[in-house]
Formats: sequence, C-alpha cells, structure tokens
Amino acid sequence: MPANAAPATIDPGTGIVLLTAADQAAIHDYALAEKSAATRRAYRSDFAIFNTWCAGRALDPIPAAPETVAAFIADQANAGFRASTLGRRVAAIAYAHALAGLEPPTSSKAVRVVLGGARRKIGTRPTQKAPATAERIAAMLADLPDTLTGKRNHALIALGFAGAFRRSELIALEVTDLAFEAEGVRIHIRHSKTDQEGRGQEIAIPRGSKLLPVNAVQDWLKAAKIEDGPVFRSIDRHGRIGTALSAQSVALIVKWHAETAGLDPRDFAGHSLRAGFLTSAAEAGADVLRMMEVSRHKRVETVQGYVRRANGFKGHAGAGFL
Repeated sequence: MPANAAPATIDPGTGIVLLTAADQAAIHDYALAEKSAATRRAYRSDFAIFNTWCAGRALDPIPAAPETVAAFIADQANAGFRASTLGRRVAAIAYAHALAGLEPPTSSKAVRVVLGGARRKIGTRPTQKAPATAERIAAMLADLPDTLTGKRNHALIALGFAGAFRRSELIALEVTDLAFEAEGVRIHIRHSKTDQEGRGQEIAIPRGSKLLPVNAVQDWLKAAKIEDGPVFRSIDRHGRIGTALSAQSVALIVKWHAETAGLDPRDFAGHSLRAGFLTSAAEAGADVLRMMEVSRHKRVETVQGYVRRANGFKGHAGAGFL
C-alpha cells in the first residue's frame, strides 16, 4: 500500500472492503466523463422535468418505479412532445439511476412497451431545418459590416459551412487546433459527437475562391488579436472580446444572417451549416466517401440521405413520361 493511501475500511458485519470517499469520487468523475458536457446538460434538464412531474404526484423520482416512468412517458406524449424528446428524457432517467448505482427502471418491459407505443403513435420523423447551401451562405455573407462582429460572424458561418461543423465542434475550436498552410487550413477536432473518446480527427479546408473561409478566419483572428484559446468568442457592446461562444449563440447568429439575406429565420439553425455543406456537395456530384472525410460521419447511409434528397429530381425514373 502506498504511504499516502487511506487505510481500507471493512464492514464488520459482512467483511466487505468499503470504498473510501476519494475512491467513490473518482468513480463518479470517470462515470460523468463517459458523456459529453452538452449531453450531461441536456440530461440534467430532462431529469429536472421528471423530478418536478414526480413531485406533483408524490412519486419517487429516484429510485423510480417502472410504472412511474411509463406514466411519465404517456403524459409527455399526450402533452405533444416529440418522440426524440421522449427518448432523451428516458435516457436521462436511466443515466441518473446509473450514476446513483441503481438499476435503471427504464430497462423494464413496461417502459419499453409504452415508449415504443408512443413513438409509433407520434411518429419518429425528425423536424429538419433548412440546409444553408453554398448559394444561401453567399447571400448571408454579403455586405457584412467591416466590424469585429461582422468579421467574427463571417468567419463562423464560412468555416462552419466549409467544415460541415456541428455547433459543439465550432465553439470548442482553439487557435492551436488550426494549422494554416498555403492551400488552406488543417483543423484538428479534439472531440465530436462521433468521437466521444477524444481520439481526434483532422480535416482540411481549402482557401476556395468564392466563400473564402480560411481568409475569413485569419482576418477575424488578426482583428480580434486572438493568439491562443477559443477561436470564436463573444463581443460586448464596447467591442471587448469575451469568452467562447455558446452553442445557442451559433444558432442565433445563423438565424440572424438568414433573416438579413431574406430567408425565414425559423427554418434555420446551427445544424443548417452542416446540412448545407452536405447538400451542396451532393448537388455538385461529390463522392460520398470524400463528403464523409469532411463531415466525419461514420455511416454511409446517413450521408446518402443528403445525396438522395439533393438529387431527388435528377435522372428521375419517370422523367421521360411524366
């Protein structure tokens, strides 16, 4: 035993070695690290909703009975929540129980049957935002003011589109993740939705001749005098540079510039940049595997969905007789 290690405590009744508080804290920390910070935030919000629902009915949220979770799902479905929301809330309940060392009630047949029935009744088709295609991006970037905010938003939108970035990836970018070269920039993505263990992924973004995403990023960094730390940051009304942008800020920036381009902002969000790149690449006839090199999708089927939608009217089977 190391000299600085706390002595083990043994339960006199069972003879079982009990974990120290430090051991329990370490286990809890590593269990938390299994999920991304964004996922944990979403789970906390969802479990808080479940907790409030249980409190109003004098039911225990943890440990929760399977019947309690099943009733919660049915009530949420009747309230009009989407199937994807129900699934996430069930996952949040399961996660909270797992962290507490309890068997998740969500694994019971009663919960699975009710959740399956809710999904079938509601439908599982996702609500998709409009893709910010290359043409739309050009309109959104037109006539941006030559200010710090204008330069930042130009860089954010152009790079977000060119790299098919998720919002979480954009706001996590740091200056050290960017390696500028004559042909463009190589970007090291430390964490992403499809790389939760942090192995890291690298994509190359060319300078281009139309949207000029690399030039826009360099202009922003120079103007903001950012040499290290987060690439995309808040700017107060006095022009002072602050901390890293939030994911919500990215969505609001995209919506704002969609509206200034004459588009309906309700149709756009942060994901529109990623969807826009894939849609534009598909329309341009890009190879699916080359598209995946940029988007970092793991499944070909997902990217092929963008290709099918983009090319739905090209070479249609009924083009010759409809």
